[in-house]
Formats: sequence, structure tokens, C-alpha cells
Amino acid sequence: MKLKRLLLTGLGIILLPLACLRAEPLPANTIRQLAEDNRLQAIALYREFLSLPNDANYPDDIYNMIGWMEDAFGSRGFSTRRIPTEGSPLLLAERHVSDSARTVLIYLQSDGQPVDPTAWFQEDPYTPVLKERNSEGQFERIPWDLLRQSYDPEWRVFARSASDSKGPMTQFLVAIELLDEAGFNFDYNLKVIIDTEEEMGSPNLPEAVVANRELLSADMLLIFDGPPHPSNEPTVGFGARGIVTVTLVTYGPKFPQHSGHYGNFVPNPAFHMSRILSSMKSADGRVTLPGFYDGVTISDETREILEAVPDDETQILADMGLIKHDAVAATLQESIQYPSLNIRGLSSGWTGKESRTIVPATATAEIDIRLVKESDYKYLLDLVRTHIVDMGYHVIDHEPTDDERLNNSDIVTFTYTYNYGAYRSDMDATAGLMARGGMRHLYGKEPILIRTSGGSVPIAPFVETLGVPAAKVPTVNIDNNQHSPNENIRLGSFIEGIAILMSVLSQTPD
Repeated sequence: MKLKRLLLTGLGIILLPLACLRAEPLPANTIRQLAEDNRLQAIALYREFLSLPNDANYPDDIYNMIGWMEDAFGSRGFSTRRIPTEGSPLLLAERHVSDSARTVLIYLQSDGQPVDPTAWFQEDPYTPVLKERNSEGQFERIPWDLLRQSYDPEWRVFARSASDSKGPMTQFLVAIELLDEAGFNFDYNLKVIIDTEEEMGSPNLPEAVVANRELLSADMLLIFDGPPHPSNEPTVGFGARGIVTVTLVTYGPKFPQHSGHYGNFVPNPAFHMSRILSSMKSADGRVTLPGFYDGVTISDETREILEAVPDDETQILADMGLIKHDAVAATLQESIQYPSLNIRGLSSGWTGKESRTIVPATATAEIDIRLVKESDYKYLLDLVRTHIVDMGYHVIDHEPTDDERLNNSDIVTFTYTYNYGAYRSDMDATAGLMARGGMRHLYGKEPILIRTSGGSVPIAPFVETLGVPAAKVPTVNIDNNQHSPNENIRLGSFIEGIAILMSVLSQTPD
């Protein structure tokens, strides 16, 4: 008598011999029904995962979480191994079908942004809570037990990493489990690489990928991360900008001085910083450093792809309280095809109730430069540094010594951190075809195709080192407060994400 496995469908339960299991995708209605029918179990797993602290600045918490993930993947038929780095290890989970089968590499992230508990509307950001909107549009806490009696897809789970990115990882684990239970026969090898330091900029990832090139070898890369297009329509992304960050410090007196006694006499570093920053951009938002945008061209074919993205730019600006955008390009999608220079933070002296009448000792600017495929980060850094030197400043890479202060009137400390470069893959490469096929299967239409997203994810090290195409499949709601206090996920989006991943993973990689 042959072994049998249950195949659940929207019409009931069918018994199938293992020999008859197909690699074809399950019907879309079956996928949706499975995701809906198993939502309580999925949410329970999600709550357990969310309860694990995951700030990579605390390695003990990361190691504890890795242990949980090893159990979670192991119980779903994966072998796991830790890939050591100078920081927290990466975790690799594998399911091997055949040496001759294609291999799909999945990128997931498990760490989260640091938390400030005082800014959260709950006792502990690592203790997930369930909320619904009241008649005034504010979120109010409701008991978890309510899920056993009813369900509203608009309810939300609030916790650190709810969307970025324990939501996608839980969706993946549940999708694998449901496909297995439904009798789907994976005809490709699966490798899952889990980044435990993404929110720190993945400082050890590039070196680890190079050192483990053979271990990570694959035919394509799928990334399950982030929100879709602002319309919340099905979306597939094919690239992302890279990032390099710069810290500038200008100097005044060694210690803050009374502005009454020394104002008009002692130079103020905040004015030095203001002149430097304002000189690098025009009033309409374009970077003025000659050559900053060099190499980027938008062909007619590319422009057609960009214009197909249904951005309501007027509404996007209005939601932010704005009526015009920077003049780097004519549209949002075209703008993010170029490198950007952004002031992400400024500090000098004190403000608000702590403000005081002093000449501050220093002024600090934190800058991020988003990179595109055509960017050379060293070239862009040199443009910024040379510009500051040409303004007459003595530029160094450390805090000035007393001798340096007494021999140079205007000093700027310039330091930087290169995180990773940009990537962009062909929409018709294997990764793109698998992701797009899964979306079409579930929704019956082509998803929105994003050539390059404005944010940064550490995918370039894989694409460049392994020589594979990549595609990103978003599975969370756009308004999730990721990186901010009160991060959340919409329950309907959480369940929908499980269905999305089931549909994508059940495609045959060509």
C-alpha cells in the first residue's frame, strides 16, 4: 500500500499517493483558503517570534534568537548551520532535493531597530499587542482571545520588527509548512540566508558572502522584505540603492562659551556647518557637486517602465504636508534612479527647554549618500571631500589635536562608513520570472514592477559575488511604521503575505 498525504482544497480533502504529487502551483483559491484556515496557528508562531528581543547591539539576544530560528527551521525539514562573522553569525537553512536541481537562495532578516520604550504606546515593544481603530481613528488595545471568536483584517499587531522583518520570516515559515502539508512537491533546492545585523548596515555580510561563495551558490535570489508600492497593490522589485554614510564635524572653542561675552569674537561651528551643507545643494534640491549624477541615463524603454508605476505624486506629497518635490527629475520613480545626498541629522549646542546662550564647541552633520548601479562610492565621497577642501577647510579624519587647532583656523573632521552598493537585476531573469509568476498566479494580473527602490537592502554582495539575478517580493502593509516607535502589521496583510509566499514558492524556477 502506497503512502498517502492530505491535500487540502477549498472543496474538501483529497487523498493523493506521494507518487502523484505535482510541482505545479496549488490553485490560487486553495492557497488563500489554506492561509485563512491556519491564521490562528500562524499568529501564535508570530507572537512567539516577536517576543524575542533582536537588537543586534546586544549579541546575547541575537544568539538566543538564532537558537529559536534553528528550531523553527529544523522542525520544517531544514538543516541549519551558523556562518561566523566578526559580529553575530549569519544563519543558513537548507532543504536539498537533488544535486541536479536548481537552487533558490532566499534572503531574510531577523534583527530589528533599537527601541525607545518611552515612545511606544505599550509596556514593552517586545511584547506584541493587538489593536483596532476606534471611532476617532486612534488604535486601541484589544485582547488576543478575541481572535478565537472573530477576526478583522484591519486589526493590527504592534511590536518591534512586526513588519521589518519578523513578519516576512514568519510568513515564510508558515508558507513552507502549509505547502508541505498540502503535498506540494518542491522540485528545487532551497537555501535561506538570515541576516542578523541588517539594521546595523550588515557590516560583516560582504566578507562572509565572499568567504562562503560555494556554500551560498545558487541560481537566483529572492528577497522577502519590505512594503509594496504605496497603492498596496502586488509589487515585485528588481533593484535597490546602496548606501554610504558620512559624518562631518566642525569646531569652535574647545568648550562652549557665553555668547554675551564672546559672541562676535569666537567663531561659531554651526555657521561653518551651515555654509558647507547649503553649498552642496541648490534651492530646488539638486546636488551641485559637478559629476555627482554622472553615468545615469534614462532610456525611452526605462522611462516607459518607470511611468507604468502608478504613483499619485500629488497625494504622496499632500500626505507629507508638501506641495512640491525636488527637481532632480520629473517624477518620483525617475528621481530614485539617481544617487542622492541627504542630511539625516544635525546637532550643535542645545534646543528647546535645554537651549542656552552659548557659542557651541562643535557642530555635527550626519549625511547619507544613496548609491545607484552607476555610482562609484569612492568617487562620490571624493567629490564631497574635495568640495569642502576647496571651500578653504582643513579636512582630517579624526578629532583635531591642540597643535592642529593652533595651526589651522577652519577644521572639518570627515569620516565615512560604506555599507553596501546598489543592485539591479533584469526583470526577465529567472528570479524575476519566478516572483512575477507567483503574483500573476495569485492575483490574475501582472504586479507593479519597480526597477529600483529608493531604500537600501544588503543584496549587492550576493548579486555581485554569486553572479545571480535577484527579485524582491514585499509582503507587509505600506503604513507599518518600520524603524519607528509603534511598528505594526495589518493582520490582513500578514495573512495575505503567507498566500503570496506560497504562490511564489510553488512556482517552478526556469
